[in-house]
Amino acid sequence: MSSFTPHRSSQRAGRDGFPQMLRAEWTRFRSARGWALAMAASVLVTVSLGLLIAGGARSTCVTGKGEGPCPAPLLGPDGTAVSDKYYFVHQPLKGNGSITARVTDMTGQIRLPDAVPGVRNIKEGVVPWAKAGLLVRQSLKQGTPYAAVMLTGAHGVRMQHNFTHDVPGGPHNGPQWLRLTRSGDTVTGYESDDGKTWSEVGTVRLTGLPETVEIGLFATSPGALWDMAKAFAQVTATFDQIKLQGANGSWRHDDVGVVMESDGKTPHHPGGAVESGDKLIVTGGGDIGPATVEGGLRADLMLIGGALGMIPVLVAAVMFFTTEHRRRLIGTGPPAEPHPGRLLAAKAVVVGAVAFVAGLVTSGVVVPVGLAMLRANQNPIQPITLGTELRVIVGYAALTAAAAVLALGLAALVKRGIVAIGLAVALVVVPYLLATVGLAPWLLMVTPAAGFAITQSVPTFEHVDVAQSLLGGYYPLPPWAGLTVTCAYAAIALGAAIMKRAA
Repeated sequence: MSSFTPHRSSQRAGRDGFPQMLRAEWTRFRSARGWALAMAASVLVTVSLGLLIAGGARSTCVTGKGEGPCPAPLLGPDGTAVSDKYYFVHQPLKGNGSITARVTDMTGQIRLPDAVPGVRNIKEGVVPWAKAGLLVRQSLKQGTPYAAVMLTGAHGVRMQHNFTHDVPGGPHNGPQWLRLTRSGDTVTGYESDDGKTWSEVGTVRLTGLPETVEIGLFATSPGALWDMAKAFAQVTATFDQIKLQGANGSWRHDDVGVVMESDGKTPHHPGGAVESGDKLIVTGGGDIGPATVEGGLRADLMLIGGALGMIPVLVAAVMFFTTEHRRRLIGTGPPAEPHPGRLLAAKAVVVGAVAFVAGLVTSGVVVPVGLAMLRANQNPIQPITLGTELRVIVGYAALTAAAAVLALGLAALVKRGIVAIGLAVALVVVPYLLATVGLAPWLLMVTPAAGFAITQSVPTFEHVDVAQSLLGGYYPLPPWAGLTVTCAYAAIALGAAIMKRAA
């Protein structure tokens, strides 16, 4: 129940302009203490749950030095969290030059879910983004600028550089000639079916590339995806017809980024290389590319209580309509409005604006404060740009406003508070809660709950396979597309209600 003090204008609202309607509806909203308390409850619920999670999160990792806090994610040249683990057979290249080789074969091993508990289930094969090809990079230090042309397990030839950039070449999956040339800061990748006719895949500029770089052959393979995790996968590539220009030293072998077992001495899934005549057989595991789930705790985790916090907002929006409607039915309210559609629009503006402010306060507090608490507790944090953080904060506020307008529209259509609240919760809150436990994630594409995608803070890349699950921070729709779905539902509900009341 809410305490309600009716606002009675000295003039009928229909004779006033729309600004006067807005003023009257705002006065009516803030005069009802229960509605304001509902908005405050929404803020309190979401912020409390977010900070509770942030305060209790403790990430630990076991390394060769023992168990302790997990290291901060490795960052690439643009500040993105990256993976940089591969096997590299290389030589120093001073000045300009090139390397040419043919990839004649790619095989590998993939770990699948254990058919017998405790017995590893390994099969032959390569994952779609297994990579083998030619690489030039500033140094062997992880995270440094690089460019590579490669053959992949299922995505043909690609030209990639600095972890986040990917250019497709031909759709080749069999033996393929590759070439990588360096001229100053410019690196160009080529492909050929026969080693005679060449096609350019891409050209990149690596600003500040030193005079001496490392150039050679590499192999790496991201893990196989299953059960929300990446299991072991490894690729072996055979190179022949290898030609170098500008470098003629001996090959150096490095397992870049290999980690050690808990004893601190034994490599965990090491790579290797074997020279056989004019062939080099290179085996590697890991990846050269963006890190997603492995990049650290995410900013959107701070808004995990947002669905529950949305319930008081939906209730307040419904009651904002039904309380006055009920009073008019029993003859205790002001006379009927001659422009009911305009009045409903004014109500929508007021409740949407109030909900936006409540959502903005919620996300504007819990996201930066929660991230600060995670860092203070030595948790690795997924890097987040200022633009992404602002999109999460403001986007959550926009989602809250759209949900409130949707609830108001439903109330005006059904004119029964309990029914309208039930519909609003079923459309906005329930699909999100089901998706968080892995049930019916497709509901986040076709219901107003799609708007929660605006809070996704972990980046997506076409050249990285991820498990599309809320547990990993991913939504079925892109952020703005998801919010558009919610806004469309709100617009349809409100529009239908206005047409019904105007009829």
